[in-house]
Amino acid sequence: MVHVPFYSLDYVERDLGSSLGESVDAVLKSNWYIRGTRCAAFEEAFAAYCGAKVAVGVGNGLDALTLMLRAEIILGRFAAGDEIIVPANTFVATVLAVRAAGLVPVLVEPDRETCNLDVARLEAACSEKTRGILAVHLYGRLADMPAICEFAKSKGLLVFEDAAQAHGASNKCHPERSTTCEVDIQDLGLQPLSRVRFEGAGSAAAYSFYPTKNLGAMGDGGAVATDDLELAQVVRSLANYGSEEKYVNRYVGVNSRLDEIQAAILLAKLPHLDAWNRRRQEIAARYCAEIKNPLVRLTKVPKNPQSHVWHVFPVFCERRDELQKFLKDRGIDSLIHYPIPPHLQEAFAGALSRGELRHGPLPIAEELACTELSIPMGPGMTDEQVAQVIESINAFV
Repeated sequence: MVHVPFYSLDYVERDLGSSLGESVDAVLKSNWYIRGTRCAAFEEAFAAYCGAKVAVGVGNGLDALTLMLRAEIILGRFAAGDEIIVPANTFVATVLAVRAAGLVPVLVEPDRETCNLDVARLEAACSEKTRGILAVHLYGRLADMPAICEFAKSKGLLVFEDAAQAHGASNKCHPERSTTCEVDIQDLGLQPLSRVRFEGAGSAAAYSFYPTKNLGAMGDGGAVATDDLELAQVVRSLANYGSEEKYVNRYVGVNSRLDEIQAAILLAKLPHLDAWNRRRQEIAARYCAEIKNPLVRLTKVPKNPQSHVWHVFPVFCERRDELQKFLKDRGIDSLIHYPIPPHLQEAFAGALSRGELRHGPLPIAEELACTELSIPMGPGMTDEQVAQVIESINAFV
C-alpha cells in the first residue's frame, strides 16, 4: 500500500525540468522585479489562452475579484449598496470580495447535483437592488453560463466569473485558437480554449494562481480577464495605488501587482496546462466509472468534458468523518471543501440583520458542507494511486 497525498507538486519539476529555474534566474539577473516584461508577456499569453482581449495581473485571487467589482463602481455601473447574487456554496473569498467592494452579497442555493449556482433560483433572489451575478466555477466545473447570461440579459444585470478553480475550462466542445492577442502563442506551445463569452458590458473573470491551482504560481498571484478595455484599465490603475501615471493618483487604490518572478513561473507553466488538465480529466473519468459505493455520492458528470477541469474531486457521504478516517488509515489523504458555508462563518455574524448580506434558508449549502470530502486529484497521481483510492472508497462500509 502506497501513500497517496491529497496533492503533490512533484509533477511540475518532472514536466518543466530546469526551465522553471532558468525562468526565475533570468528575472534575478534582470534586476527588475515589478511591472516588467515577464508580467506583460504573461498577461498577453493568458488573455490569448482565455479568449479574452486583455488580462491584468494582480497580487492574488481575492484582489482580482474585489478590484473587478470596485472598477464597476468607478465606471458608474454599480453603486455602493447594490446587490450581487453569489452561490451560497463557495469559498469565502467570493463573499469577502463583494463585501470589500461595498456591495451586498445575495446568497443563492446551489444545484445539489453540480454544486454550482442553481439558475432556477435566480428569479426569487432578485430585488430592486440587484445589479449583477457573480458565478463561481466551483471545483473546476463551469457554472451554467448560457442560462445565467440569458437570465441576466432579461433583467439587465451584469455577469462575472469567479474562475479561481477553473483555469482552462471551456464551454466549447473543441478548442479554438484565439485571435484577440498579438502574442505568438504557437511559439509558446499553447492550445488556448475559449472562455465563456458574455452578453453584458463590463463582464470579466477573476483568476487565482495560488500554488495548488490548476495553473499555480510559487506564491500568490491573480488576474482579471475581460473584453472590456475600460474595465481593464481601471483594474490596472486600482492595483497600482490608483495610479496610471507615476505619483499621480486618480483613484483610491491598493498595492496588488503580479510580480515578475511569479509571472515568469506562470509563463513557463502555461504551455503545460492543457496536458495537466487532461490528466485530471482521465483520473476523474476513472473515479466516476469505478467508484461504486452506495454510501458515497458523486456529482453529475458534465455532458461536455472540457467544461470541467477537476481542480477538486468531491464526493459526498453522510458519514463523511468516518470515511475520511478510513481513507487516512489506508494511507490516503483528503480535505474538506468547505466545512463551514459562508453564511455560517463568524465573520458574517449579524451581517444579515444589518443588511450587509441577504439570504433565505440554505439547507442544500449546509448539507454539502456537512457531507463533502475531496479525494486526491492532480496531474502527479499515478495509476496505482488512483486505483488505491477507488478500491479504498469501495471498501468503506
